[in-house]
Amino acid sequence: MLSVTPIPAFSDNYIWLLRQDTSQEVCVVDPGDATPVIEWLEREGLSLGCVLITHHHHDHTGGLRELNKRYSPRVIGPDNPDIEGIDERVSDGDEVRVMGRLFEVFNLPGHTLDHIGFFTAGIPPLLFCGDVLFSGGCGRLFEGSPEQMHASLSRLEALPEETLVFAAHEYTMANLAFARAADPDNGDVVKAEEECRRARELDRPTLPSTLGRERRINPFLRCDSAGVRQAAAAHGDTDSSLATFTTLRAWKDDF
Repeated sequence: MLSVTPIPAFSDNYIWLLRQDTSQEVCVVDPGDATPVIEWLEREGLSLGCVLITHHHHDHTGGLRELNKRYSPRVIGPDNPDIEGIDERVSDGDEVRVMGRLFEVFNLPGHTLDHIGFFTAGIPPLLFCGDVLFSGGCGRLFEGSPEQMHASLSRLEALPEETLVFAAHEYTMANLAFARAADPDNGDVVKAEEECRRARELDRPTLPSTLGRERRINPFLRCDSAGVRQAAAAHGDTDSSLATFTTLRAWKDDF
């Protein structure tokens, strides 16, 4: 069985650690900081065999140089030559076997142009989506267009509802505060907010979420909902799903 454990980093990042059964070799996703990873590995007596990178931002790649020097892991990431230390560059439709599971690579532009995600259709399905899809929200558009991000989210939305969504940041409470404004009649948002508040009070992560849950609570996956469109109409165009998404993203940027 593949276990996934969050290693907190910085103020709100999660570096996800993958381990197959009792193997002493593990994989980490988006190690923005090497220190918490090294501390975890040394405490647990583990070694680093693989690293997955979703995009080039420093809070996802900053620990790569030190981890490469210390452990020489297999490093899989986007086909972006500006990211130093990747030895296996992958793109849409490629498949990689990691920790006994076959992962498919998705190109997911929007937050950045080089952003990729890793999906495995095992039991349960797992999605490592970096800064594209968050619980209750989505990433800012630093490089890509609304059209690109909307298409990326639509692609993820088509995955099985039981898919576990491993986003890279603990943004859920802030996202759900916006979701209440953007989808004011949605009781699922209120329920999720209370559940997540209790988790954070106990210093527990709100992640992973499931794709089925995100379809119910995430306004960026609910652009065809009458309630979301009605709320967003006060802030811009809602004549189409894309227009509603574009309006929501700009509204959230200033929320």
